[in-house]
Amino acid sequence: MFAEILGQEPALTTLYRALDSGRVHHAYRFEGPSGVGKRIAALALAQALLCEKAGTRACGVCSACRRALTLSEEEPRVPLHPDLVFVQRGLYKKSLGAAEASGISIEQVRRVVLGRVGFTPHEGRALVFIVEDAEELTASAANALLKTLEEPGQATHFVLLTSRPNRLLDTIRSRTLPVRFAPLSDALLAQILERRGLSPAVAPLAQGSASLALELASDESLKEREEFARAAREAILAKDLAAATRLGDSKRYDRETLQGLLAYFGQSLALAARACVAGATDEAEQLAEQHRTVMSTMQQVERNMQPALALEAMVYRLRELEARKA
Repeated sequence: MFAEILGQEPALTTLYRALDSGRVHHAYRFEGPSGVGKRIAALALAQALLCEKAGTRACGVCSACRRALTLSEEEPRVPLHPDLVFVQRGLYKKSLGAAEASGISIEQVRRVVLGRVGFTPHEGRALVFIVEDAEELTASAANALLKTLEEPGQATHFVLLTSRPNRLLDTIRSRTLPVRFAPLSDALLAQILERRGLSPAVAPLAQGSASLALELASDESLKEREEFARAAREAILAKDLAAATRLGDSKRYDRETLQGLLAYFGQSLALAARACVAGATDEAEQLAEQHRTVMSTMQQVERNMQPALALEAMVYRLRELEARKA
């Protein structure tokens, strides 16, 4: 599986050295943007640790390697290999239900991690826990993990995946070894899209994320983002603020959806600014200021500002910037 990871040579070198030396750390923190290979790398590392051939790389064909990558058909969708354990918000919703409303709960940590970590691996080689979106650990869940992360037991390994490491408790960060995954280059994203028969034109808008690039390249997603960008431009140029209100009320965007739409709109402004740099510096600066406003709105939404209010405030500010041009 390591061969499937593109553009992350420094991160892979770190993992190769650990495997080749037989000194795989007991708790890693894979950090970087979404969609750049963190999850694939975590599974590849788990495969190598669980492989029946007991080499420094997974053979990919033994029963352990296959079961590590095969998910159960029924909920929760977890690996068939008993020594590879997933921790993720909402994954065990049948048993935990509303307890996960605010993040990965202490109940999940107690049942899935602490209830398992005290036992030896079922098949003898290793026990691997992969924590998806680790920044969603609630404070109580994170605190419950601290002792285990510090002294997890023999042949037990944790891999925490996060795109927002600053949201993790300092005590969690201090107990995990960081492996950093960088945004992918536009050229590499374009290559990935072309291999799948998709337009590479959206690569500069994907913020270095392969998953976002693939999403943006889909016809439905591209249409939604273009419609949002068009509606935003119309609201900015409209005679009154009614258009701004309509933009906020037209759809009840959830935060994640709005973040994606704002990212697309912001990147389109950034690209327009770059195109103007050589011959129209004033216009380039105005577009750059608009881009900063959109990025600021994304941060406000991330901090739990109501999407409709955030959109109205953004359009109001962009209208002010537009008025300066007159």
